[in-house]
Amino acid sequence: MKPIIRISNLSKQFRIATGERSAARYETLRESLVRSLRNAFRRNHHRSEEKLWALKDINLDVMPGEVVGLIGPNGAGKSTLLKVLSRIIEPTSGRVELYGKVASLLEVGTGFHPDLTGRENIYLNGAVLGMRRREINARFDEIVAFAEVEKFLDEAVKHYSSGMYVRLAFAVAAHLSPEILIVDEVLAVGDASFQKKCLAKMQDVMRSGRTVLFVSHSMGMIRQLCVRAALIDGGELKKLGPTKDVADYYEAMSA
Repeated sequence: MKPIIRISNLSKQFRIATGERSAARYETLRESLVRSLRNAFRRNHHRSEEKLWALKDINLDVMPGEVVGLIGPNGAGKSTLLKVLSRIIEPTSGRVELYGKVASLLEVGTGFHPDLTGRENIYLNGAVLGMRRREINARFDEIVAFAEVEKFLDEAVKHYSSGMYVRLAFAVAAHLSPEILIVDEVLAVGDASFQKKCLAKMQDVMRSGRTVLFVSHSMGMIRQLCVRAALIDGGELKKLGPTKDVADYYEAMSA
């Protein structure tokens, strides 16, 4: 069987300004203008930069219908990996192959247009996923009921609370039948009852045979949802295997 996600030698480098530029981060506007004009007349002025490898030679295949958990400490590179997979940022080197429609829930409001209403954003997201209007209509009531935003459906989403944003974003991503669902720790924004509801829905998604990549610091959720887990630390894939083995290794490492 062919992988639905293939990640080959994937690396991502960020450049962080250091020295004068970083020191000037909190300068006044006038000071910034003076410094910019002065530097424009310095032929030999060189900007000092530090290179940070957020991801280093990641190799990972995910099979259709697999639910894979990505775990690791803060700043390990998990969210960067999901953003590369979601085509939000480009890799520095390596290759990503995705064989299916992708729905991503990475940050509050990702994929939503703030000036459009909740209703309009449901149709916009559906169109981005390649769904026809009649397909969205067939799932529309279920999405709205799950998100519990009926009273605010025709309000611009920029007026939504973070909890309402997440409820609607997850409802759209989970109900519009993408082949690949990518979920970051954003679900932690919701309250306990909503998290329980999302957990049940994700179990339904798993049973439907869709592929899920799931980032969480909750080892309980990782153990409950995921068949395999990948431990990422320092931008590198440190361990990959059955969820119990990888989660036990990570917890022992963190103790």
